[in-house]
Amino acid sequence: MGLLYVFPVSLEEKDFADLNENKLTLKTYGLPYIFWGYALAVLTIIVFMFLAIQAPVLKLIKLGDETDALLGYGLLSFIGFLPIFVFSFFFYEKRIIKTPESVSLEYRIFGLKVFSEKFIPAKATPFSIEPYLSSPNMARIQSSEGNTGFQNKGYFILWLNTEGGKKISLDRHSRKADLVKLEELLNTRT
Repeated sequence: MGLLYVFPVSLEEKDFADLNENKLTLKTYGLPYIFWGYALAVLTIIVFMFLAIQAPVLKLIKLGDETDALLGYGLLSFIGFLPIFVFSFFFYEKRIIKTPESVSLEYRIFGLKVFSEKFIPAKATPFSIEPYLSSPNMARIQSSEGNTGFQNKGYFILWLNTEGGKKISLDRHSRKADLVKLEELLNTRT
């Protein structure tokens, strides 16, 4: 999710980077403000969907048997859950917590820890950055001025190399320079 949820690249970003004694904590930024407009549009659609189905579903619940009532309550519950699901994207946060011995990844929604993983980094090269291109770059292969804007540049992935030989994706970004700065930050005094 690094293309949407960006990590800080310096300790000067106080709200998102914190270094206490031997513990470095990095938190992702939230989604850009334009996405709140998208959320408003989605919520408006959900409200209109609810208004359109409210009367028939409530009538089905009252007049139908248990199966119809179960389906009606299930549909109303689903419509009620959709705004929570939409807002979970806005309150999602990924954290990288680095200590001298380990690197932990935490995933939070609404400030609550949902999942966490702890890894022991490799001694020799704990981090590596690699380019990733998911499809052939036909615009670059055909190389004309009209195709320049359509060239697939891909993105870069910052990997954590563990003691066990596994590679764990920490972040991805379209700019390699930002991942290099993040790697340098992770290699600081911890």
